[in-house]
Amino acid sequence: MPDPLDLSLLRSFVAVIECGSVLNAAARVGRSQSAVSMQIQRLEQEIGRPLFRRDGRTLRPNPAGEELLLHARRLLRLSEEAMASLRSPEDAGLVRLGVPEDYAAYLLLPALSRFAQDHPRAEIELTCEPSAALVEKLQAGRLDLAMITRYPHQPFAVLRREQFVWAATPEHQAWLRDPLPVALFEAGDIARRYAVEALQRADRPYRVVCSSRSLHGLIAVAQAGLAVVGLTESSVPPGLLTLGNIEGLPALPMFDLSLVAGLGEPQRMTAALHDFLQRELGRM
Repeated sequence: MPDPLDLSLLRSFVAVIECGSVLNAAARVGRSQSAVSMQIQRLEQEIGRPLFRRDGRTLRPNPAGEELLLHARRLLRLSEEAMASLRSPEDAGLVRLGVPEDYAAYLLLPALSRFAQDHPRAEIELTCEPSAALVEKLQAGRLDLAMITRYPHQPFAVLRREQFVWAATPEHQAWLRDPLPVALFEAGDIARRYAVEALQRADRPYRVVCSSRSLHGLIAVAQAGLAVVGLTESSVPPGLLTLGNIEGLPALPMFDLSLVAGLGEPQRMTAALHDFLQRELGRM
């Protein structure tokens, strides 16, 4: 039976590929350049074939190296998950987390991916609903944590601020129509309220051509050229143009985002996720 692959060799091997050179890889893994070179030579001896080709000054994996890279990354990830689990056996638990749909994809999910790397035994149960519904679920004890858009009267601390904007396809120029066709979230949503209030203050005639609780539904209507839509600026997808005074549309306010904990003393994993999101999202 062949000897098992040495994880320290695989770690240096992956670093060389990702950094493009032995010198840069040495800085990442905390070894000397000569030590990393020796590790690569040893790995190639154990595999029984070369793993790299030179492209100028850059080292790139050959077909054998590409194949090994897939296994190496998986083995290293499993090793890290095992160590994290053994070092913190109590680091497990379920967190029921709520978030509006327009914050989930671009803001929350990347952060949750990073949290999962540090807490592989954590279970996140995600609920995507409007902010008002999430607050009700928190108060009813059906959520442990929620990221919401804060209404002015609510006492929650502000985590971050997001700009609310108009968006539409440049090809159809829906903003030139009168009355203005708009796609809005359903009644009761703060985004709908702010959009309608801005249009009324500007005395801009409008008609609601789509009312939906789905972010993707509203974006699809705007992409089809049927309406102008109000979105947080960070969630405007490619292909939609952000609009403003130049296009004759009234300015929209900033949204205050809050991270709100449920009732009672939070469980250990809930507290860990709360603190992580405070750090990660608050500094972005």
